[in-house]
Parts: sequence; structure tokens; C-alpha cells
Amino acid sequence: MGKIYVIHENSEWTVHLTKRLDELQLPYEEWHLDKGCIDLSTVPPEGIFFSRMSASAHTRGHRYAPEYTAAVLHWLEAHGRKVYNGSRALSLEVSKVLQYLELEKHGVRTPKTVVAVGRSQILEAAKAFDGRPFITKHNRAGKGLGVQLFQSLEALQGYVESQAFEEPVDGITLVQEYIKSPESYITRCEFVGGKFVYAVRVDTTEGFQLCPADACQIGDLFCPVGEEVETKPKFQIINDFQEDVIANYENVLAANGISVAGIEFIRDANGIIYTYDINTNTNYNSDAEAATGVYGMLEVAKFLQNELHKYYPNSVPTLS
Repeated sequence: MGKIYVIHENSEWTVHLTKRLDELQLPYEEWHLDKGCIDLSTVPPEGIFFSRMSASAHTRGHRYAPEYTAAVLHWLEAHGRKVYNGSRALSLEVSKVLQYLELEKHGVRTPKTVVAVGRSQILEAAKAFDGRPFITKHNRAGKGLGVQLFQSLEALQGYVESQAFEEPVDGITLVQEYIKSPESYITRCEFVGGKFVYAVRVDTTEGFQLCPADACQIGDLFCPVGEEVETKPKFQIINDFQEDVIANYENVLAANGISVAGIEFIRDANGIIYTYDINTNTNYNSDAEAATGVYGMLEVAKFLQNELHKYYPNSVPTLS
């Protein structure tokens, strides 16, 4: 008999999945890996393993959760356990540099990006944009960490030399070309089982730091909170979404062993798509999903149900 092991460091984001696992009457166990120890001479339990480790774990006081999780995932994989969003996926989760290299390898256009370590090097990196607007962001991010828009080198200098400068947890700042879109939104494409499920339009009028999780909407430090009455939803699922880039995205996920992810892009005034983020710890917005009747976490739970049945058929209730 096997079960589903859900690896994570944030219960607020995981409860949406475990509720669906309960609905499907699936056997599961949570592994909250903010800290712990593991004896490498022992054998992992029987079951399938799904990692939801987040690049932003350090913002919740779980500084070394991704590193510890990487050790656990390697241990599981060494023993031949079936792991979804395993060690390779985690490597991409904590490095936008690796994300961009993988996207470009598979024919996906990304914004021009310069990698910098050190405040003076950040200023040097910005010179590559020849006076055009650019943004900074953290390499190991999540929740829009470190995202700032600058119109000039002088403005950047004032920021990096001030106490307001956010030091990236891995020391790596990315300086990236600013893609100006004629409309103030980005698009996030959701994938389960490596296949496209739906696309959601995300309104960015309040800033870059938007997170689809319900927990973020009610006070997450890095998500915008305002008191104005909204005239349109921040998150809106797009009906009949079709773009050629979806096939490329699926190739990227397959090549990196990523089963569940959200991939974000922005479209410039010429209609060109620029992809800038792969989130392997994807969350979903309940209001947007309720409006269309498509539920990401339910799809994830069903995917895990089918995978558990494949490897441990006696562990799963009769499939409908």
C-alpha cells in the first residue's frame, strides 16, 4: 500500500490541495520541510511524492527549506521513488537564471537579462540597456521579490545605495529589459501533468507583485492591498485561449521533469510574447475559477489520484 506525500513549507497554500485529496478519499501525508533530519542509510516509505517547495520560503522564516528539500528529493530519487516536481524542478524554482536558459533552449523568448552580484555590478549591468527603462528582480524570488521599475541609471543608483535596497537571498540580482504592454495585465498559463489546463489574465495596475493565492489577497506582505473599490477582477480565466507558445512550454516542462507549474508572459505593443517566470509551486485564485468552473487544485488532485493508481492500484478508491 502506498500513499501520496505532499512536500511543502507553507500550510496556507497546501490546504487547498489537501481539501481536494480529502474529497477524493485519497491516502496522503504532509511533509512540512521547514526543518528536519534524514538518515541517508534508510529507505523511503512506499508511495508517490509531490513537491510544492517554494522559492519564497525564506520570507516565511524557512531560510533553508529549499536546500533541505533538495536533499530529501535526491534521497527519494536515488531510491527510485516516483517524485513529481522533483530535484530538477526545484532547481528551476529557485533560479530564474536557469528558467530563462531552459526557456530559450526550447524556443521561448525571454526578456534581455543581465546577472549581477554586488551593488556596483548592478549599476554596471544596467548600462546594457542604453538608457531604456529596465527592471530589477531577485534570482531566487517568488511573490515578486525585488521587482522594481527604473527609468534611468541615476534612479537605480539612488536605490542600490539606499537602505531600501533589498539584498537577494542568494546574492543574485537580475537587471532586465522592461517590456511595455499596451494593456496593464500579464498572462499566466497553468499546467497539470505537464499539459495545459487554462490561462488566467492578471491585472497589474497596482504593481508587479501579484500572487493568485487566496492567502495573498488577505494580507500577504508582498501582494498589494488597497481599499479602493475594484471595477474588475484581478484574476480572470481566459476562455478558448490558444497560443503557439503553449507547445513550447510543455516541452520545457517535459525536459525538466515538471508536472505542475504556472508560466507567466507579457505581450508587447507589437504582439510579441516575452516569458519571464516559471512557478513550480503554482497557486490558483478561487474567485476566477468559480466564475468558469475549472479548478486547478482539483485537477492536481485527480492527477495524483491517477498516478497513485498507476503505481499502487490497491491504495486508491475505484476511479470514476
